[in-house]
Amino acid sequence: MALVSINKIAPMKRIIWNSLGLAAVALVFASCGREKSSVTGWNYNDPKNGGFEVVPYDEQETGPGLVLIEGGTFTMGRTEQDITQDWNNIPRRVTVSSFYMDETEVANVHYLEYLYWISRVFGTDYPEVFKKALPDTLVWRDKLAYNEPFVELYLRHPAYQQYPVVGINWLQATDFCAWRTDRVNEQILIREGVLRVNPNQINEDNFNTEAYLAGQYEGLVKSDLMDLNPSSGANGSRKVRMEDGIFLPEYRLPTEAEWEYAALSQIGNTIYERVTDRRLYPWNGHITRNKDEKYKGAMMANFKRGRGDNMGTAGFLNDNADIPAPVHSFWPNDYGLYNMAGNVNEWVKDVYRPLSPEDKADFNPYRGNVFETQQRDEEGEIVEKDSLGRIPYRGVTPEENVDRRNYTFSDNINFLDGDEEEIKYDFGATSLINDRARVYKGGSWRDRAYWLSPGTRRFTDENQSTNDLGFRCAMTRVGSPVGLGTKPKTKIR
Repeated sequence: MALVSINKIAPMKRIIWNSLGLAAVALVFASCGREKSSVTGWNYNDPKNGGFEVVPYDEQETGPGLVLIEGGTFTMGRTEQDITQDWNNIPRRVTVSSFYMDETEVANVHYLEYLYWISRVFGTDYPEVFKKALPDTLVWRDKLAYNEPFVELYLRHPAYQQYPVVGINWLQATDFCAWRTDRVNEQILIREGVLRVNPNQINEDNFNTEAYLAGQYEGLVKSDLMDLNPSSGANGSRKVRMEDGIFLPEYRLPTEAEWEYAALSQIGNTIYERVTDRRLYPWNGHITRNKDEKYKGAMMANFKRGRGDNMGTAGFLNDNADIPAPVHSFWPNDYGLYNMAGNVNEWVKDVYRPLSPEDKADFNPYRGNVFETQQRDEEGEIVEKDSLGRIPYRGVTPEENVDRRNYTFSDNINFLDGDEEEIKYDFGATSLINDRARVYKGGSWRDRAYWLSPGTRRFTDENQSTNDLGFRCAMTRVGSPVGLGTKPKTKIR
C-alpha cells in the first residue's frame, strides 16, 4: 500500500488526521506491515521497540508565491559588452541547485501586511521595531523634479497595491524574509490542525519557527502529534519536529548565482544539454521588443529608452509605465517569473567583491557566509528566546573548529580576499567597497537596456535604499531537484 505524506493530504483530511491523534497511522502500518530498518531489522514507528519514527514523505510543498526553479549548469557572468570597464563579471561555468523563487517582486500590499503585523504585535512595547521596518518613502524626492505625490501615495494608496515595494534596504528585505518564514509555517500548523488561530500574539509570545522547534513557544494548541516513544505514556503527544517534513525551509534572498540563473531561464533555450543560443536578456533574441506577430514591437520590459523617455509617446505608451509597473506586467520568462529584467532592480544575498567570479566555488557560488550557532547555557540547553520571541545566535569560534577541515572562522566574507593579511577596504577614501556592500541586479525603470542583461552586477551599502530597488524571496529546494512525478531523463546509478 502506498503511503502519502501528511503535507500532501487534503486540508479536511489533515484535520481529521490530527484530531484522531494520528491513530490512523497505526492502522495503516498494521494493515501494510511496518517498514523495517535495512541496517538493524527493527520496525520503524513501533512503540513496542522504542518508537523510532520514519514519516511517509513525497516531496517538498511549494510555498505561497513560489515557483520551482530546476537547477543545473550555466555560464554565469558577462553576456553584454563591458562598457563600464569594471571587469567584475568575468564569465565562468557554475552549477546551481534547484530552488524556489517568487513569481514576482514583493509588492506594496505584501509589505503593508508585514508592517501591519509588526505594528499589531510589537507596536505598543517595541515601537522601534516598526520604525526600523518602514520603507524610506523620501527616496522619491528629487531636487529638480516634482515627485512629492509619490512620497505620499506610492506605498499606501490602493492604486499602487500591486506595484513593487521600493525604498527597502538589504537589511529590511532580509527581515521581511524571516517574518514570512514564520507566518507561512504558522499557517501550515493551523492548516494541519496542530494549532488554532491566535490573533492576540504580542511581544515575545508570537510564533517563531525556531522557538517552536526549541520548545519555547506553545501557542493555542488544537491537537499535537502522537508520540510513539513508550516513555511518553499511554496518551503521549509531542510537538511537530523538523523530521516530520511539515515545516518549510526559510524564505531568504536569492544568491547572485540563483538570481542570474533564474533570470536567464535557459530551459526555454536548450535542446537536451545543448544551449542553442546564449541569451543576452531573459528572453530569446538580442532586442528589447517582442518579435511575436501578435505583439510585434511591444517592449519586453520596463526600462528607460533614452534621456527623457520613460514610457514613449501619448497614444502609444510603449511600456505603459513612467515609474515601476505592477508586478505581473509584461511577459514571464520560461520559468514563469515576471520582471526579471527592468521594473525595479533586486537585492541579492551576496556581499560584493569585483573578483568574486574568480574566487567563489563552482557549486552554489556565494560570498557572504558568517557561520553561526544557537546560544546555549552551561548545560547545553538553548538559551531563552529574546524579547521579540527569537532564538539568539552567536558566531562559531576557532576553538570549536580545531578539528574541522572545511572552515575555521565564523566570518568568511573576506576569504581569499586579503583576510589573511588583514587588508581592509578604505571605504569612502580609496574604495566604495566594504563588508556591507551588497549586490543588486536586473535593471529598472530608470536604467538603460544595458542593465537588463542578467550578467550585469552593481552594488550599494546594505543600509541604502532607492526608488528603483526592490526584492523578491527564494527558498531552498530539499530532496529531488525535479518536481513530483518528473522522472530523470537518465537513469541514476
